Amino acid sequence: MTTKYSYFPGCSLKGIGRAYEESLLPVLRALDVELEELEDWNCCGATAYMAIDEVKACVLASRNLAMAEKLGHKELVAPCSACYLVLNKTKHYLQDSPAVRGVIEKALAEVNMTYSGNTPVRHPLDVMIHSIGLDAIKQRVKRPLTGLKVAPYYGCQIVRPYSTFDDQYNPTTMDRLLEAIGCTIVHFPLKTRCCGASLTGTLPEPGLLCARDILAEAITRGADLIATVCPLCQFNLDGYHDKIAKKWGPHRIPTVYFTQLMGLAFGLGERELGLHRGFVPMQPLPAPVPVGVGV
Repeated sequence: MTTKYSYFPGCSLKGIGRAYEESLLPVLRALDVELEELEDWNCCGATAYMAIDEVKACVLASRNLAMAEKLGHKELVAPCSACYLVLNKTKHYLQDSPAVRGVIEKALAEVNMTYSGNTPVRHPLDVMIHSIGLDAIKQRVKRPLTGLKVAPYYGCQIVRPYSTFDDQYNPTTMDRLLEAIGCTIVHFPLKTRCCGASLTGTLPEPGLLCARDILAEAITRGADLIATVCPLCQFNLDGYHDKIAKKWGPHRIPTVYFTQLMGLAFGLGERELGLHRGFVPMQPLPAPVPVGVGV
């Protein structure tokens, strides 16, 4: 039986993070989950809006929440870490701040919309671990990623400040998910360290240093690649290797979305999963050993 969720892709999954959407949608279809994209969604308000005017940023986000509620599905899936954080923050402001709630309700009324505040906002990791379950995911695996050493990198937004589905300091949902598809998880103490975020565009050196530290740690730990859940994290860790090399020497290691690894384990093609879009390519997986062959 297919389970349906409302889906808020956000700006990144239609742009620099399109490989995330390209891998997320077929992986969820393989798990009998259907995402219905909100019609005429708008920017969530993101971090730049939040830094200038939090209330107006919440108004932007609330329009998407109102559309999700009207769509009728019980829950809204937001894959982008920033979108997930802002939508959840807006829900908290609606619950905790009468002043902010009044501004939001007035703004929504201007476009004939309402929002009760009851639609949960969920991250795909949460859905996969707590709704689909690891047993169901294991059953879909056609090609276990045995021997692939992965450093799971969560970034700082999906567990902070709201630890709605995982631990704030030592999240493990992605670790467990990747283990279920055959990966070897590398102990990665920097799993929630900031990647540099938008600093790479405003204060390049400290922003790049943040990315460099994460790349260097993954290499030191013996990882084959970094798996992430965030479009901005993926971009920062994958897109600045030349600049990082000029300042601190080469730190080349692929950074891919966890959904791309799931897709490979499910037997989907690399191009279908958007793996050709990375600046540092993932090394080809070894050919699978036919059943009954070998010692």
